[in-house]
Amino acid sequence: MNKTLLYNCRALLMDEAGTLLDNAYVAVEGETISSVGTERPQGTFDQEIDCKGNVLMPGLVNAHTHVPMTFLRGYGGGCDLQTWLHQWIFPAEAKLDDRAVAACAGLGLAEMIASGVTCIADMYMFTGTIAQQVMEAGISANLSCGGVYFGDPADFSPATCNDCYNQEKLTDLWHGAGNGQILVDASIHGEYTSNQPLWQWMADYAQKKGLGMHVHVSETSFEHEACKSRHGGKTPIQVLDQFGVWENRAIAAHCVWTTEEDWAIMAKKGISCLHNPVSNLKLGSGVAPVPAMLKAGVNVAIGTDGVSSNNSHDMFEEMKFAATIHTGVSHDPLALLPMDVLRMATVSGAKALGRKAGVIAPGYMADLILVDFDHLGLFPCHSVKDNLIYSANGRDVVMNMARGKVIYQNGTFLTLDLEKIKAEVKGYAMKKVFG
Repeated sequence: MNKTLLYNCRALLMDEAGTLLDNAYVAVEGETISSVGTERPQGTFDQEIDCKGNVLMPGLVNAHTHVPMTFLRGYGGGCDLQTWLHQWIFPAEAKLDDRAVAACAGLGLAEMIASGVTCIADMYMFTGTIAQQVMEAGISANLSCGGVYFGDPADFSPATCNDCYNQEKLTDLWHGAGNGQILVDASIHGEYTSNQPLWQWMADYAQKKGLGMHVHVSETSFEHEACKSRHGGKTPIQVLDQFGVWENRAIAAHCVWTTEEDWAIMAKKGISCLHNPVSNLKLGSGVAPVPAMLKAGVNVAIGTDGVSSNNSHDMFEEMKFAATIHTGVSHDPLALLPMDVLRMATVSGAKALGRKAGVIAPGYMADLILVDFDHLGLFPCHSVKDNLIYSANGRDVVMNMARGKVIYQNGTFLTLDLEKIKAEVKGYAMKKVFG
């Protein structure tokens, strides 16, 4: 079992006290952290990493992504969600194949790795292809295929519904792969892209297989109100609850228009909100009521959504938006503090995805990133936590260790061939879709 020692660091442990441990030693054995302290642990190590006094923190959890959509960066802007999806995104995605998705997923993973992400929750098609790219990259991922069904409910059959087949195949081939590196979640794309028989089948399948659930929920006012019109005033959270969708660990993306009644269900059932502030702002969808949700006991994680509606996978940018938009909207500078947002991007994200990660402590997954506080934008530093939220960006990350293995260091990818990936995106994927 490989043993690594990280030393001469300021370790932001992300424990309940928000401890910043100066002159820390963090020892890693295999995939997990074995010790944390201010004295060098006994024994020898296969690798020792001098952190040069910089900040070591848990890797970031991007809890809602559509990784291959990197090929749509900057495409189809200036539209509301429904116009954007139906006139721009869906027609482009219809031209994808496995090779194009592999290239675009590789590009998205590289961008996230370089900016400090060690775990993702992704919902997309060609999911097995994405799983292969994730395995090679070295990060952890909860993968789902985003089940849809537009047919007549009376005609539904799991034998003929393509996304039932996709869910079964994905689970059989990939759930638990790489010693849990990949977990498969059941998924419903959204209430508005499916109907009751699929909801019931997916809920039953998740319970039978012990899977989590990933769903888009109340992203826009139009979606939210249309659902209420179809279902006697019930919101997406409430409708899906009737079919057992939320009985296992569940994650609900966006939650912009959710209500107090929704939050009560979410807190009771353990449904995590996946907050995507930049995407929601860019598409004009609104601002999720995160401070109120936290007060109601809802676990809130954070994600970038797809690059197509964000233009970036930079979780530091996402955290800054989350911290500032809520203080601005509420006119309350204490509405969401830096430590609140750091929790959303680490320990709360790990909780949402059913991972023992997001904290620097013995027994936790060795998902660790190093942020260089000598970089110009982080110097001087009066508060590490404030600088991480309000000043840092992904380019300040100088090391990414995922599952105990250094996969990125000082600008070099150790598991991905970036030039080959970029050549595939440019030479194949972009030509395949756009000619």
